[in-house]
Amino acid sequence: MPGIVSTFASEIIKLDTMGLFDSKTTTADGRELSRWEQRVEERSFVKDGTDVISDGKFNLVMGATVAYGLVMNAIMVLYLSAPLYHALATTPSLYWVILIGYIVLGIAGSLIAQRSDNPLISFIGYNMLVLPLGVILALYVPAFNPAIVAKAIALTGFISLLMMGLGSAFPRLFLSMGRTLGITLLIGIFAELLSVFIFGYSGTFFDAIFAIVFSLYIGFDFARSQAFAKTVDNAVDSALDIYLDIIILFMRLLSILSKRN
Repeated sequence: MPGIVSTFASEIIKLDTMGLFDSKTTTADGRELSRWEQRVEERSFVKDGTDVISDGKFNLVMGATVAYGLVMNAIMVLYLSAPLYHALATTPSLYWVILIGYIVLGIAGSLIAQRSDNPLISFIGYNMLVLPLGVILALYVPAFNPAIVAKAIALTGFISLLMMGLGSAFPRLFLSMGRTLGITLLIGIFAELLSVFIFGYSGTFFDAIFAIVFSLYIGFDFARSQAFAKTVDNAVDSALDIYLDIIILFMRLLSILSKRN
């Protein structure tokens, strides 16, 4: 059950980054846009005084930022799991403190990153998501067989690279999926919550659906990143989106592989 709740928490943060919880605001030219839509529009243009980098450097910064987050999480899983399990053994309620802290910091970090035009501030926001999620993973991953974890890592890497390649090759197709993916994610979370907490079903069906959704999200977020103005801040912001997609995909694949075994 804690593993399912942890995955739900990450998916709720993803909903927030997609702006599905946003209220509409009216722009100066009379259009109604959500916070997320405004931010996407702003990221598509270069503001005065902002340095523009090449496509190659943009993707390098974005890739390095994603890699940083994944490496930090791997280090945290290796070195924090034992002390965290020991702490939970004496204080079980600490899990819920960690989970709520992760949700609060993750949403706050994504808001900071999205609203800032300063890459350093955006990177701080990124770490507010990465580091608390690393604590969650340090509790989640060691519960699985190491061989299954290795398979999930390899499969996640393969799918991620494949979907980024497809997102680059067919950007219009993936960019058209944004609202559909968001609505599917929202309905899926609600349906799985009912299934788990009312009917007691936690089989692979929902894991498979969410694995497909977040595989497509990787392609969508990568294609979207290529449409933004090529700035360092936009590279960091885009990395946050892709990093979260990859982690949730990994958690869902880990659940699928463990249930099959």
